[in-house]
Amino acid sequence: MDAKRNSADITYTELAPAHFADVLELGNRVQGEGYLNLDNLTEYYHRGIKDDINAGIAAFYQDKLVGFRLTFAQGQWDIDQWATPAEWQVPSGEVCYFKCNTVDPAMQGYGIGSTLLNKAIDAARRQGSCAGLAHIWLASPGNSAYRYFSKNGGRLIKKHPNKWQYAALYEGYDCPVCDALCECLAAEMLLTFAG
Repeated sequence: MDAKRNSADITYTELAPAHFADVLELGNRVQGEGYLNLDNLTEYYHRGIKDDINAGIAAFYQDKLVGFRLTFAQGQWDIDQWATPAEWQVPSGEVCYFKCNTVDPAMQGYGIGSTLLNKAIDAARRQGSCAGLAHIWLASPGNSAYRYFSKNGGRLIKKHPNKWQYAALYEGYDCPVCDALCECLAAEMLLTFAG
């Protein structure tokens, strides 16, 4: 990418099936091979739409996908053993799920991650959410995922060991930092929407 680029050159749009091939390439390159496939991406896309409002967002630089956020609408995701709703201090039925935020490493530092999050929050609010939950990958380079989500208002609820181990064992996920079986720690974090 050229040195003259700036954040004004980045455009954002609702995620659409036409973006899936590029989302799969970028997501698996950044998050680890097998993190996304056409089946789960299609499911995630549909979980993000409620009342004709789409909380999935894509970012482009000169017509090239450089980032995306997958967000599940409230009531369209499972509260499982990796979630601690008793600690959220908000009604669990009004919490969306921030599944994935991915930015091309060559485009980091242009505010793409925060803009994707803010646009997803706007959509989630219009869908009826008052907060969003995320499981933040604590093994991200320089722990950038935790720093980014904290900077945007996320608070730590609980740390969960081996969050992605099942995906590594049974769903073809190849963790980019673990040599064998994924043992990465996830930070359950809640971001309560202001206003």
